[in-house]
Amino acid sequence: GVKKIYIGEVPRENFFMSSILPLILIGGLLVFVITMMNRQMAGGANSKLMNFGKSHARMTTDADKKVTFKDVAGLKEEKEELEEIVDFLRDPKKYIKVGARIPKGVLLVGPPGTGKTLLAKAVAGEAGVPFFSISGSDFVEMFVGVGASRVRDLFEDAKKNAPCIIFIDEIDAVARRRGTGMGGGHDEREQTLNQLL
Repeated sequence: GVKKIYIGEVPRENFFMSSILPLILIGGLLVFVITMMNRQMAGGANSKLMNFGKSHARMTTDADKKVTFKDVAGLKEEKEELEEIVDFLRDPKKYIKVGARIPKGVLLVGPPGTGKTLLAKAVAGEAGVPFFSISGSDFVEMFVGVGASRVRDLFEDAKKNAPCIIFIDEIDAVARRRGTGMGGGHDEREQTLNQLL
């Protein structure tokens, strides 16, 4: 008793299925992966990898619905204060001629729902300048340097569209007391705040 088993040649159709087809599939997968990586490196439409440090600010211009002070109910004193900013944005030469200091920023303070965002949009609408809106929490990321990169990107976009208004909602997500972070001077929030200042 010994049973003999004859091993013959593999039929041609089985050879193709077992040897060449897997090579074709692996090669096709590699070509697909390389193509997708090249698109991302070139900044294609679906490139999220290369836009990691880009600002998420939304720009509003005259093409969108224009908000004016008439759209803001109440807040008479606040609107009067902001009229000076609007006048400066419309005609800065008038203020520079008399030696007035150029306003670098305005801090709107108040509880949620009191109209800070609407007032900022109204200033941009009255002055006819672009309005960049972003949340402070959009600057805070897990990776060090991303928030600061987004701040730089936001201000580069703003310089291209100057004069304009940059509105950072909920800035307290970034701008808390400095030096209280867990990571000392290397805290991501602190780097972002330093870049803002």
